[in-house]
Amino acid sequence: MLLIAILVLLPPGIGYANAALGLCVIAGVVLGWRERGGLRRDTGVRLIVELFLCYWLPALISAFDSIAPGKSWSTVGGLLRFLPFAIFACLGLRDARLWPRITLAIGAILALWLCDAWVQAFSGYGIAGASDKDRLSGIFGAKNLKLGPTLAVLSPFVLAAARERFGRAGLVVAFVFALVPILLAGERAGWLMYALVVLAFLWREAGSPLRFAGWSASAAVLAAVPVLVALHASPAFDARVERSLRALQGTGASIDYASSGRTRIWPTAWRMFEAHPINGVGVHAFRYAYARYAGAGDSFANADPDEGALHAHQIVLEILSETGVIGLALWIFGFVIAWRTWWRADAAARARAFAPALALAVMTFPLDTHLEFYAAWWGLVFWWLLALYCAALSADRNA
Repeated sequence: MLLIAILVLLPPGIGYANAALGLCVIAGVVLGWRERGGLRRDTGVRLIVELFLCYWLPALISAFDSIAPGKSWSTVGGLLRFLPFAIFACLGLRDARLWPRITLAIGAILALWLCDAWVQAFSGYGIAGASDKDRLSGIFGAKNLKLGPTLAVLSPFVLAAARERFGRAGLVVAFVFALVPILLAGERAGWLMYALVVLAFLWREAGSPLRFAGWSASAAVLAAVPVLVALHASPAFDARVERSLRALQGTGASIDYASSGRTRIWPTAWRMFEAHPINGVGVHAFRYAYARYAGAGDSFANADPDEGALHAHQIVLEILSETGVIGLALWIFGFVIAWRTWWRADAAARARAFAPALALAVMTFPLDTHLEFYAAWWGLVFWWLLALYCAALSADRNA
């Protein structure tokens, strides 16, 4: 229940979710101590430790000569909480018989978020109050515009629960049910992530390349209906699409406008990496280093560190600029470990882990823009999914 509580408490604010996380950390320490004799033999715990080191060591190494040492070292210390949390998840969910209920519970919570988003789309108001004027903000509220990427990343749980409970008809309904709020939330990264999720489910259901191609075409036709309706019914969504299409003009100014200034942030992130190739400018130090590496006329360079370019907006550039080649090498090693574990797992374990695995895959898809993986909020979502992934792969029906 504590793991589910983290998801429930994400919308009100990171402080509430961290309170639930703190209880998980305490429980993880207690469980780990009580079962310390068998921890080394537990495959899930070993996987968690390996993946945690691939995530945490880059931050630790980057902090020694960080441009903002106080910020980096506090981040390094704060990240330690994810290890006992993930161990708690692994030990608490090792009974494979729990997993259908876990997936269903997560799917039900997300379905409530989606219902609230639909109500807000029609009325302008939801549980968290009035929507943002430019984007659907849903249960996260107008001051915390994270609905789009969060729904997109967690959508595998909604689709998986619908497929398991209602078959393919339920999967189709869930696809449209989640599509509209994700579109109206206005996060283009979320659009791409959701498209990847849908393609993965289509591939899983189709079973052959020819059938996959046909079903993908059918899904595109089905998606076109709500997209066209949204273009005519939502001026904010229409403006978001128009802004994206401006990139087709091919000029530097149009591409910068379409990318919301990302074309200024990404070269600056690369210059940080060139200046600090080994271990980067320091974890969470991007915003403090930005001004000294920004190009001429970059408006982000003159902004307050808490209001300007806060992070690289791209996972590879975030890792390179903040943790250098050491960080990238360790992250790649972590991906190899996670993929190898998936490859060696049996069919039942893969079925349990499918939703968190797919969520992690689209969350870290390198040809997209991203939130900050070493930040408190997105880092928590990342480790919540990673803990579920490790626990699902290592669960045992005889536990």
